[in-house]
Amino acid sequence: MKETCDILYVDEKKVKAAARQLAANDNFIQLSETFKLLGDQTRLKIILALKSEELCVCDLANLMGVSRSAISHQLRPLKNLRLVKFRREGKIIYYSLADSHIAEIVDTAMTHLQE
Repeated sequence: MKETCDILYVDEKKVKAAARQLAANDNFIQLSETFKLLGDQTRLKIILALKSEELCVCDLANLMGVSRSAISHQLRPLKNLRLVKFRREGKIIYYSLADSHIAEIVDTAMTHLQE
């Protein structure tokens, strides 16, 4: 059974308002990539760990139970999309969340799950 709408609009005013909202936002690709990155369990764990503390690759690797190389591999796309930032102190590189928005996204999702 094929479903189709027999009319062009149920509420043309609402459809046009939604169309304006979509047209006003040209960040779909970056937003989609952000959610894809957060959809990976290891990267999400890194984000959760960095919510509370600035950590180096060694500490993240120990915390996650994976190699430093694996952590570095996961941090790269997080850095590329500016979800995490880093600072160097001698030979050690410390990572932290790029800004509070990332923590807010995760906190909002956690609140949603608990409701």
